[in-house]
Amino acid sequence: MSVQELARELAVNDSDVVKALFMKGIATTVNQVLDEDTVRMVCAEYGVEVLDASEAEMGEAARKQREFVQEEDLEHLVVRPPVVTIMGHVDHGKTSLLDYIRKTKVAAGEAGGITQGIGAYRVWVPYAAGTSSDEESDADSDDDVEDENEEGLHTCVFLDTPGHEAFSAMRARGARVTDIAVIVVAADDGVRPQTTEAIAHARAAGVPIVVAINKIDKEGANLDRVMQELAAGGLMSEEWGGDTPMVPVSAKTGEGVDSLLETIMLVAEIQELRANPDTQAAGTVIEASLDKQRGPVATLLVQNGTMRLGDVVLCGEAYGKIRALVDDTGSRSDSAGPSLAVEVLGLSSVPVAGDHFEVVDSLDRARSMAEEAAGKLRTARLAALQGESKVSLSALAGRGSTGDGSDGSDEEGLEFHQLNVILKVDNQGAVEAIREALAALPQDTVSLRFLLQAAGDVALSDIDLAVASEAVVLAFNVNMPPAVEAAAEEKGVEVRTYRVIYDLIDDVRKAMEGLLDSVEERTPLGSAEVRAVFGAGSSKVAGVMVTEGKLVKGCGVAVIRGKKEVHSGTLTSLRRVKELAKEVVAGLECGVGLEGFDEWQQGDSIEAFEVVQKARSLEDASKEVTKAVAEKTESMGIAVGAA
Repeated sequence: MSVQELARELAVNDSDVVKALFMKGIATTVNQVLDEDTVRMVCAEYGVEVLDASEAEMGEAARKQREFVQEEDLEHLVVRPPVVTIMGHVDHGKTSLLDYIRKTKVAAGEAGGITQGIGAYRVWVPYAAGTSSDEESDADSDDDVEDENEEGLHTCVFLDTPGHEAFSAMRARGARVTDIAVIVVAADDGVRPQTTEAIAHARAAGVPIVVAINKIDKEGANLDRVMQELAAGGLMSEEWGGDTPMVPVSAKTGEGVDSLLETIMLVAEIQELRANPDTQAAGTVIEASLDKQRGPVATLLVQNGTMRLGDVVLCGEAYGKIRALVDDTGSRSDSAGPSLAVEVLGLSSVPVAGDHFEVVDSLDRARSMAEEAAGKLRTARLAALQGESKVSLSALAGRGSTGDGSDGSDEEGLEFHQLNVILKVDNQGAVEAIREALAALPQDTVSLRFLLQAAGDVALSDIDLAVASEAVVLAFNVNMPPAVEAAAEEKGVEVRTYRVIYDLIDDVRKAMEGLLDSVEERTPLGSAEVRAVFGAGSSKVAGVMVTEGKLVKGCGVAVIRGKKEVHSGTLTSLRRVKELAKEVVAGLECGVGLEGFDEWQQGDSIEAFEVVQKARSLEDASKEVTKAVAEKTESMGIAVGAA
């Protein structure tokens, strides 16, 4: 795999992997392919064991569980159902597939169980789960965690969202609700633009992907072609030696749907999804609206704990005492455990989809926390209007002159940064041309990470992805609808449009160079020779003759003894005939004093200079890395290698 792919699997920046390899004496770029031994070496540096692909998918689940599961929950964790989102290209059968699952699997677990449309559906799946998980679940599970019913059917929760647009919009607000993403691809149509976008959004969120190749009943269905197109986009089928489960299905006839559900449950079992049903509930707002009869209504996904009727809940700026819980069958309920979605009544206002919620001890505390959240939101909105939170090429390009790029420096004094990019173009050929041109830019210290590269106009989902990933959007020969432009402005996302590739490349170069630390350079001002030393102790000053240029109070000064610099500091005291002076020019004598230095000796030389910040180019930074690698490997007694 490449450096970029490895970084994505480790959930770190590309630059972190480059840095880890550098510390081992290996110079790489983000697009360089690493052999297995090198991959294992990097993983060992991060304390990560290299497993087969299916086992590796557990990592994201652990990260998501930590968002809601507290340390005190660890002794009370039980298996929870997986939460699944279905995404894909329009007309490829997302809705049809979900409808088939609902009609056949909801009824399998609930009498008369057609749901009333709360945006999430609990279905029942025949699945022989691992023994250890079942035993622990059966022994410890609260009744609210309905992982298995009397017929041996296990629970799976599907989110009925409009697709990856809603998925990314919630992620842009920091919400992580999905355990598994099912990408639906039509067997007779193959990979389309929205397919590529859906894959990009799932990958950016670090969610395991299962592909459902739909419409296998239709004439013209070609599974091999679909798998080839997916492989070209980075999803290799398990059947072909990859790590992505791909299941042929027909939402019309139901063929393969049971296999798809079993695959989903297998991926979920590998992730070891767990929660504590015995604590106060916490989770995410899935959707919300204002009902004329019932007031504010919100669908909440419980991700840890159990929500009960009468609980006081806080959802961003909204809060209230729960006076009704409606489950996915439209029935009133007294409680809802982990991974279950319920419609809640009793809130003070309409919360925002993607807001986290939590149960708190009292209405007074909820009110206070809601007011605090509202204040923070007002501050954030003001910052967005003033452009403080904006990620833009121009802002990045301006950093180089101020030296504001040091956050990516490591203890060795080297820098490793990453620029996230969303690229939208008019045709696929332009993608390759732009990628090839950008690949020519040195990326030893600043790497480009393409979150999405696709043909088509800039969409709202692109803006949400940019917000969630702090990315810039580059649009080449495509349009941006007014609604998208307004959303970009509101959310502080800069979308740069281009008609000439070279303009795009030039802007990206400037942005990459803006991430680099500027370097300090000394501009000579003058020279002087120490003729005498006056005073004693810390009050010593030097009597000097300015031999060239001038000395300026406040300038930088280097004291040279022989050919060695013995001190570098700031000229804090400058006198001419006992009077304070701002500067003294060549041919005149004066007295000088330096802060923190009093070890003057007759015959010392003084070199005066001013410090200026100089921007660096990518080529300069690349040379510095190459030099540093050589020095590092020489000191370690190893040869410079390439992965």
